[in-house]
This record gives sequence, structure tokens and C-alpha cells, in this order.
Amino acid sequence: MSHEHVSNTKRIWTVFGLLSVITIVEVIFGIIKPDVLHMNSFMAMSLLNWLFIILTLVKAYYIVWAFMHMEGEKSTLKNAVVLPVIFLILYLLFILLTEGNYIYEVFKNSTIKWNF
Repeated sequence: MSHEHVSNTKRIWTVFGLLSVITIVEVIFGIIKPDVLHMNSFMAMSLLNWLFIILTLVKAYYIVWAFMHMEGEKSTLKNAVVLPVIFLILYLLFILLTEGNYIYEVFKNSTIKWNF
């Protein structure tokens, strides 16, 4: 009984292309910094930063999906891997936004000077 080897060349190039396009979009937005995204904020962070976070999460999800072969696993394993990661990412974002805003307010409203 022999198994036929299936070439994944097309899939590899598709993943490479998608991740490259997302990265190129991130770099272009990082260089240009459009005022409509950079100067407007949502939940104490600029829309440009939100765009970077969302695009990075899309890339991370697709890397896990494609290169760690999660698309072929059972839904219980997918949920066991993905749900804790989503929770930890949301928790980390909450902590970063809360503490970052607190530190900004302390430096803004006090006699402590910015030295960094």
C-alpha cells in the first residue's frame, strides 16, 4: 500500500502571497501614516495602531491555520488552541490600554517630567 505524495507548492505560494500583501500594506501605512488614521483615536489609541494590531492578528491566525495545519484538525482541538489565545490577546490589549492611559495621565497632570 503506497501513499501518493501531494505537492503543496500552490498552497505555499498562496500563503506567501497573502502574508506578503498584508505585510506590504502594514509597511505602506507605517511609512505614509495617513492623518485620517493617525490623528483619530478609538478607545485611547489611534486608528492606525488598531489597523496594525488587526492586520498582525490576521497574519498570526493565518500562519497558525496554514503552517501548523489547524484546518485539518477536529473542532475541539481548534477551540482548545484558539480560544485561550484570543482571550490572552484581548486581556493583554486591555492591560496595555489601561496602564498606558494611566501612565500618560500621570505624566500629563503632574510635575513629573518626560525623560524617555
